[in-house]
Amino acid sequence: MGDSGEPTRRGSGAGDGRDRRGRQRPAARTRSAQHRSATRPAERARHTDTVRLVAYTAMREIEAGAYANLVLPKLLRERRLTGRDAGFATELVYGATRLRRLYDAVVSHAAARPVERIDGRVLDTLRLGVHQLLGMRVPPHAAVDETVALARQVNGAGPAGLVNAVLRRVSERPLVEWLDVVVEGAVDPVDALAIRTSHPTWVVRALRAALIGSGTAGPPDVEDHLARLLEADNTPAKVSLVARPGLATVAELVAAGAPTSMSSPVGAVLPEGDPGAIPAVREGRAAVQDEGSQLVALALAAAPVTGEAERSDRWLDLCAGPGGKAGLLAALAIGRGAPFVANDVSEHRADLVRQTLVAARRAAQTAGTSVEVTTRDGREVGDAEPAAYSRVLLDAPCTGLGALRRRPEARWRRTPGDVSALAGLQRELLGSAVDATAPGGVVGYATCSPHLNETRFVIEDVLRRRDDVEIVDARELFVDAEGAMLGALGDGPFVQLWPHLHGTDAMFFALLRRR
Repeated sequence: MGDSGEPTRRGSGAGDGRDRRGRQRPAARTRSAQHRSATRPAERARHTDTVRLVAYTAMREIEAGAYANLVLPKLLRERRLTGRDAGFATELVYGATRLRRLYDAVVSHAAARPVERIDGRVLDTLRLGVHQLLGMRVPPHAAVDETVALARQVNGAGPAGLVNAVLRRVSERPLVEWLDVVVEGAVDPVDALAIRTSHPTWVVRALRAALIGSGTAGPPDVEDHLARLLEADNTPAKVSLVARPGLATVAELVAAGAPTSMSSPVGAVLPEGDPGAIPAVREGRAAVQDEGSQLVALALAAAPVTGEAERSDRWLDLCAGPGGKAGLLAALAIGRGAPFVANDVSEHRADLVRQTLVAARRAAQTAGTSVEVTTRDGREVGDAEPAAYSRVLLDAPCTGLGALRRRPEARWRRTPGDVSALAGLQRELLGSAVDATAPGGVVGYATCSPHLNETRFVIEDVLRRRDDVEIVDARELFVDAEGAMLGALGDGPFVQLWPHLHGTDAMFFALLRRR
């Protein structure tokens, strides 16, 4: 996410880092005793800077159900925070949210009480303070002073005393020592690892099983893979861009400051800055998209089709919202003169798809083909349009356990029950996708979760029920920017990508051909 650069201290109503008399304020991270001595006693530690206040506001909205990637940019725009200030606020929110299990264990030890006995608003303040102390390069005195000031402003004088005491205890140990303290007495090594890496224990078990089940790791090296995977989940993901073929080029993104991706033939990586400032992204000819998602769409487009499907080329994205894969698939379909349909059951998500396909729809008109967006229940499309498409992508609704580095709140909202609840839907959608595919055509089943119950078990279950579909080894369809087959894709015929091996989300892909 954002970098953890120095924010500027902002006064009430000030947006340029100056106080009411127009004097430049020092950076909040490096606020010193000299600065405090210049502040009137009545104003000391009563208000924090705008950056931390924005972070706290975002934390409270996330706790109420908002998504960090939606609420935080909105708050940054409203408070006109950009550059290093925006980066600092982003690191505060994403880091404190991502590492909350670890930080809650630290807070519980330092406060000598379970976090369940601490008011949720105060706990969010503490999480922000602990992240500054243990996860960022903020000087301890600044982290404590500014967080106590935030507590006085948003929690009150009484809770501020608790915040001050807890953070001072936290500041007495470095992170490496706290990691040992919080797992003292843990009997289960998986639970200890989950605390240290701030994951729910059930997620760690599921990821371990997926590493083994996909053929990525075995008993000798699975623990090493698991530790590296969990660490990758806690590492902010880079900003990956896709140049939609025929609409933009990778060279155009490189010229805008985004070096070529090593993983995707149509990708680039933006090291810093706002992707919306790049004309191709702003115009919808390119987009922000994880390289794993790019590779999935490219694989489906590259798969050979035969028979009836080859004679009548028509493509479908069955569950297209919010539109990332649809944008790439549409561009590829236009290049081949194939009509493309993007469908979603949600009208809101279908509207998002329409927005991302504006440039593609113009290009389709020029090319004499079509790009259409529909709003239908994907489970009914197979009956409504049997054998109508040569290529069908089912990016199935899933738990999103493969994208935890991008969605900091997701690991705390998902439960094992969600996996079971989605299982029936995933199977029904896959059955509909196969029914909608013409003989000789292909279905790409993708999830941004590596959980075995959402991936290979779904495919194997559907294959047991019908004899008109066969599995195709998809590994040779996953090639890097130089055209070489990617390594470490699993034991086939399925493909499993991993953050710690490929630098992508943990995308799963299976390719099925209709007999």
